[in-house]
Amino acid sequence: MSKKPKAPATPALAILDAAGVSYRTHSYEHDAAASIGFGLETAAVLGVDPARVFKTLMTRVDGQLVTAVVPASGLLNLKSLAAAVGGKKAEMAAPAQAERATGYVVGGISPLGQKRRHRLVIDTSARHHQTILVSGGRRGLSLELNADDLAAAAMTEVDTSSATAANVDQGTPGVVFAPVSRA
Repeated sequence: MSKKPKAPATPALAILDAAGVSYRTHSYEHDAAASIGFGLETAAVLGVDPARVFKTLMTRVDGQLVTAVVPASGLLNLKSLAAAVGGKKAEMAAPAQAERATGYVVGGISPLGQKRRHRLVIDTSARHHQTILVSGGRRGLSLELNADDLAAAAMTEVDTSSATAANVDQGTPGVVFAPVSRA
């Protein structure tokens, strides 16, 4: 009797596998008492430059959810984010709203494999590195990959539960690289 291939641990991994994108996983035990933030904790535990670790932030631009991927060492510039997607006003989404919209928990939100596809803005600094690290879909799981490969996987992303247009937010233009972070 042959063994069934093991299913990927998270929807983000399933997306990358389906897209044929090259990536590495990095796992560590998340410290719930850490107060430096999930991205900076990842950098410290894995011994990686914080400028290469990117955090995934859920925002609202003119009422529509937008996913922003910015360096853990910086802050999201909300005005720049709004401008990048042709909007006027941006704000952070509430944590509960981010969790409902993505299917992931805060601190483990991946830019890939979310319950619904949202506009994705990746800070241009991601292209300054051969590889970056983003959340793999749970706390303590990071994915290391090229920024352009991340964008390509996001553009070809198909919801793993049902490949229907209902899983894509209206007006989703795909992926934008834009300078949306600040120190």
